[in-house]
Amino acid sequence: MKNSRKLQAILLAGTLIHASLSVCRAAPAGEPTNAKEAAKQQHQKPGITPDLREREARRKAAMTPEQLAWEQTLEANLGNFYLPFYYKDMDAGHETAWDYVKDDPALPRMLIIGDSISRGYTLAVRHALAGKVNVHRAPANCGPTTSGLKNLDVWLGQGKWDVITWNFGIHDRQTDPEIYRKNLETLWKRLQATGAKLIWVRTTPAPPPGNLESKFTDQQCERVNAIADAMMKTNGIPEVDLYA
Repeated sequence: MKNSRKLQAILLAGTLIHASLSVCRAAPAGEPTNAKEAAKQQHQKPGITPDLREREARRKAAMTPEQLAWEQTLEANLGNFYLPFYYKDMDAGHETAWDYVKDDPALPRMLIIGDSISRGYTLAVRHALAGKVNVHRAPANCGPTTSGLKNLDVWLGQGKWDVITWNFGIHDRQTDPEIYRKNLETLWKRLQATGAKLIWVRTTPAPPPGNLESKFTDQQCERVNAIADAMMKTNGIPEVDLYA
């Protein structure tokens, strides 16, 4: 029965992540796309007004201990760029990719690890798998592999995962290929130790020239994909081809 549930989660996750690209939400303007930009924005004044902070305090006062623990994890990991967006969405009553997920213990658990692309498709996957899989996402824009090495234990949390989908690519576009390969190998070993079924999500193509987010090229995306493809093939990890 357990293996059947896991297989169902694997098949649905791969199919629906691919299909959900049609409803991906654009990243907020100015979103950091590498470690240098993210570090710079960590020192900028957050766009959170005193009134918004007060409303957030009232919202947290009504939370269960589990919800509050998740909220505190988000506050510690979203950073000065994402946290104001999250607060404002919560204040407006909007659903977000980082909403607290109350698990149905009868269903398998799935974790999405990735950058803003994965944040864009998290809600579509969560909706499509409602009643079939408990779909969570890491409490961060996971950024480059160096961020994964540093923060993976926090992203994994304390629960057991049946399926983990993961991607590191766009933010590693300028990483030395050998370092990228080594970092991926280390992350794979740490993820494998969870006992979850792993699914690699290939890095998406670069936007058209002149696009606000066109800070990288298809050649860079192809390079990280080639490195990851070889590693996934060697280790028998299935891929969802979002590049194609």
